[in-house]
Amino acid sequence: MQKLTNKEEEIMHILWKLEKAFVKDVMAEITEDQPHYNTLSTIIRNLEDKGYVSHHAYGNTHQYFPIISMEKYRKTFMNTAIEHYFNNSYKNMVSFFAEEEKISAEELREILAIIEKKK
Repeated sequence: MQKLTNKEEEIMHILWKLEKAFVKDVMAEITEDQPHYNTLSTIIRNLEDKGYVSHHAYGNTHQYFPIISMEKYRKTFMNTAIEHYFNNSYKNMVSFFAEEEKISAEELREILAIIEKKK
């Protein structure tokens, strides 16, 4: 799975939300730094070339839809981040968030409870 640029990822989140959309529908969802229509169209076609999106053609108009689920992308993204930034260690990742005070002891207890239920 090819890595997405920040803008491509933003567009994918819109497509996951809308499930299927024409370029103008995606454009309507972008509230900040709205690209030119042709630029957005190119970004979506790039997503299609990378295998994230496909389309149905209606004459000259295309309705795009994601072919990679958000869950599959999230799993790949997280595995890559853990591999590159946390030495392939979930313990290192959780420790990082604890040290940065991004996760509380209560949240860690909830995670432990989830893990215990799975055993």
